[in-house]
Amino acid sequence: MAVSFGYGVPVLANPGIRGYPTPGYAALDTATTMRAALRAEALGYDTLWVADHLMLGRDDAILEGWTVVSALAGATKRARLGVLHQSNLLRHPALAAKMAATLDQLSGGRLIYYPDAGNNEREHRAYGLPWTDDADGRIARMVEALELTLALWKGNEAVTLTGRYYQLDGAVCVPGPLQRPHPPIWMGGTHPGILKVCAQFAQGWHSTPVSLAQLAERLVLLKSAFEAAGRDMAELEKAMAIPVLVAPDHGELRRQLSSIIALEPDVAPDVELQAYLQGAQSELPASFAGNRLVGTPEEVTKQVRAYIDAGIDHFMLWFMDSPLSDSLELFAEKVVPEFTQEED
Repeated sequence: MAVSFGYGVPVLANPGIRGYPTPGYAALDTATTMRAALRAEALGYDTLWVADHLMLGRDDAILEGWTVVSALAGATKRARLGVLHQSNLLRHPALAAKMAATLDQLSGGRLIYYPDAGNNEREHRAYGLPWTDDADGRIARMVEALELTLALWKGNEAVTLTGRYYQLDGAVCVPGPLQRPHPPIWMGGTHPGILKVCAQFAQGWHSTPVSLAQLAERLVLLKSAFEAAGRDMAELEKAMAIPVLVAPDHGELRRQLSSIIALEPDVAPDVELQAYLQGAQSELPASFAGNRLVGTPEEVTKQVRAYIDAGIDHFMLWFMDSPLSDSLELFAEKVVPEFTQEED
């Protein structure tokens, strides 16, 4: 399977070395965010990913995910578009299915559909939206929602459903998605219920940032779920979300990391990272670099290759200096060609 590189759109600011996924973003600015996403597409990144939250980051300021991908659908031409961990409880699934079908039509068939059971109790309760602490119950609700979605996407026939969680009475989703039989469905996480749903329905799976050793453990669990479902995991696109910072040399890398740390002055780096920043240590400590792509283009290329060898074929890249484009540009210029040339 060809390797894909996606761009995590900075729809929130979470500044400081502890900040994920946008440690270099001091304060959210809508125009800046959109410019960054459009630059990523212009540089050839394959996918644009948007987080699905209502309250997150500095001052709980975040752009709503479906609105952002809708705007990007009109502003871009090529990149596939996805809302990461689309919380089933934030929107009625029948409405979400209609929204997704419309967006797939308007984007020329570029939508990736990524449902999730939901994971942020605080924002659901704050907005007066449904919530249950029962993870298994949320997953069961999501499964019914996904089955409802697929039924609506099938064609012109009205859908009537009396389910445990949802009821439809003659609902029609016309026009349906442009992609047939439907947009690719993605799942994420390692909860046994999610892995079971992934093996049953999904064309893609996504891991949060982990080390190579932790990734290997997750892929074993995923493979077991696919074997239980009687399905070949080779059919699945396997993605990794991971922070990235690439610089021409370690002097510049130290400068960029120091700038990010300065955005949260009350939090000091640990002793090993501080030794690297001061030049007393030539290599980044494993405690920092173990679940990131960090270094010069040559070093980052080796790190990417190691994840590919482990089984990853799609990288969701959260550039640590976003919304600046220094790493974005350098990665596109020096790292991506190492893998696209191999495909040629």
